[in-house]
Amino acid sequence: MSNDTIVALATAYGSGAIAIIRLSGSDAIALCNTVFKSVSGKQLSNQSTHTIHLGYIMDNDKPIDQVLASIFKNPNSYTGEDIVEVSCHGSKYIQQQIINLFIKKGARMANPGEFTMRAFLNGKIDLSQAEAVSDLISSENASQHKVAINQMRGGFSTKLQQLRDELINFTALIELELDFSEEDVEFIDRNQFLDLIHRLKTEVSLLITSFKYGNVIKEGIPVAIVGKPNAGKSSLLNALFNENKAIVSDIAGTTRDSIEDTLVLNGITFRFIDTAGLRETTDVIEAQGVKLAKEKAAQAKIILYVFDRNDTTPQEVINDIKDLHTDDITILLLENKIDLHNNKSLEGFKNQIKPILTQYNINTYKQISTIDLKSIDSVKQSLLNIIEQLKINADTIVTNTRHKIALEKTLDNLNIIEEGLSNQISGDLLSIDIREALNNLGEITGAIDIDKDILGTIFGKFCIGK
Repeated sequence: MSNDTIVALATAYGSGAIAIIRLSGSDAIALCNTVFKSVSGKQLSNQSTHTIHLGYIMDNDKPIDQVLASIFKNPNSYTGEDIVEVSCHGSKYIQQQIINLFIKKGARMANPGEFTMRAFLNGKIDLSQAEAVSDLISSENASQHKVAINQMRGGFSTKLQQLRDELINFTALIELELDFSEEDVEFIDRNQFLDLIHRLKTEVSLLITSFKYGNVIKEGIPVAIVGKPNAGKSSLLNALFNENKAIVSDIAGTTRDSIEDTLVLNGITFRFIDTAGLRETTDVIEAQGVKLAKEKAAQAKIILYVFDRNDTTPQEVINDIKDLHTDDITILLLENKIDLHNNKSLEGFKNQIKPILTQYNINTYKQISTIDLKSIDSVKQSLLNIIEQLKINADTIVTNTRHKIALEKTLDNLNIIEEGLSNQISGDLLSIDIREALNNLGEITGAIDIDKDILGTIFGKFCIGK
């Protein structure tokens, strides 16, 4: 990778009290020194690392702004290179003038994520930690922040390194055996190695399983509110958010497009989607809404099926559930408007649809009223209970699809190694499969050479100044 000096705005684009412009590269300090006039008269190049200096950015004899220049010398910096961070006033005009001046003096605009990529390539962080930096920047709730900060501090990396180290130790002994194959010397206890593979399989499987919960934390979980027209879907959405998100009317078919918004409950982001009512209609626009409702329901992980028993038959509920159900979707049945008919027996209606509840493992059937706070709290708790079932007792949670795929490949390798050990295959063949497992684990942290295209994809998702 080129060691030229790169520059970018490190704070969010726009006007503010201050902005930070970051430079990194072998000439970063010297380049900044050409336009920085210290109030003390000292040259930046002669100053110690991790120091801050007051002065002016000058374009020839014209001052652009009074700034603070922070110096971080290699290798004790974020990127492992010389870094200067210029804190200026937050005018967009000032920001652009300073960046343009640095470019005129020989810097170039950084690519997305290039500062963090340099940190990775210079050995300051591994690849999983670099990805965690991006997750930390985009974290929007406590759960996302907790997982990202743990991974950025190396929690996931440490776990993977422990797994790799144990495999590497046995690989070294196997390959030592190969060097003494003519003497018929054994350096490893194959039963002990088999025990190790069993344990590694358990730990890798646990990491893979954690992805279901980790993905929910990172991406949020889509929840579709569906049901017949006028069942109270929009009223439920408004009650969940405690504000008027959707138009509510006694006229059936009011909602014709999907309405989406996010709600954070106990640190978990739920992405709610209010959809058009499910019914046959000759209205072209409403029909499009019904089609969209079914598409949104198919994309959801949780469906809140809302119905009014005064306007719905058990068979209609059964038919809708059959249409909506997939193996990846959890359905909650919510009988709405009980404030209007709370004298009716729940059990009679529920018993008529019981076969569909049993068939599709629907264990949540609630009577609610959208004007009753306890009802709404009960729905929220049911959503949290679904997420709680995904939790596992593990310190390390996998949130990245790339990591999950690499772990699945590793598990396949471990299964092959286990089978090979059971069948007493030769050490040279075992060695091939072990190295493959090590490579797949190494892809996660960048412990092996990573394809440039993969790095470009990973760091291309970062903001420019990171």
